[in-house]
Amino acid sequence: MKKHLLILLSVVSFFNVYAQDKKIAEECFQKGDYNCAEEQYSKLAQKETIHKFQSDYYNYLGTAQRRLGKTTLAIKSYEAALKANPLSIPVYVNLGSIHSQKGNKQAAMDYLNKGLRIDPENADLYLTRAKVYENSDKKDLAEKDLKQILTFAPDNIFARTRLANLKKNNGDVEGALKDYNQLISEKPESLLYSGRSDVYVKLKKYKEALADVNKAISVDPKFAQAYISKAIILLETAKPKEACASLDKAVSLGYEKSALAEYYAKCEIKK
Repeated sequence: MKKHLLILLSVVSFFNVYAQDKKIAEECFQKGDYNCAEEQYSKLAQKETIHKFQSDYYNYLGTAQRRLGKTTLAIKSYEAALKANPLSIPVYVNLGSIHSQKGNKQAAMDYLNKGLRIDPENADLYLTRAKVYENSDKKDLAEKDLKQILTFAPDNIFARTRLANLKKNNGDVEGALKDYNQLISEKPESLLYSGRSDVYVKLKKYKEALADVNKAISVDPKFAQAYISKAIILLETAKPKEACASLDKAVSLGYEKSALAEYYAKCEIKK
């Protein structure tokens, strides 16, 4: 009886330590302390024996490394996540996204297409593939993917805003503004105010653009994209110091600094 009690206490102690380690990892990630998150998720992934959970830990590890600029390590972690669970859709999304960012569009498409064969109605996969198409100047295919999302998720805000942005990028700025006005009337969210501010920039209406981006930040102070939009407006209005500060804020909220190199170069040159 005493032996069984000791074994039970040992098991309970193990799970308590394990739960605490997981809590620390999650808190580090949520606070944006990615060095801490990398360390904790690495430990969790290495000692986890259930493949699904191990895959999740490697996936978070990869994202923490990605946000630290450790792209090569991030890819290895995502690949380990996929090996642990070949059916994990978030991993296919991350591998598609990171390979696209590195300029390896074929690898990106391969992962995204494999993911869609597993789950043909996953909005994140279509959104990421649409981005790859946009970057490859295949806007017709990007539009097709975004419209495909609306066939099974008609209220998907990301697909609808991306379609508006396609209009903007194709020169139909007034059409894009009309779409954003409609979206904001339905659901005033930070994403939409930030997107409409970009349309106002295209129209050179910087006062309206700045008002919208400040509204986006007031709705959600942790929305990194809004700070990038604000930096663009500040660069357009000859305020490079403030633009750099806004970019720094976006990075502190988890946006990858390497993806903002073009804007950092502009604001540093103009200082």
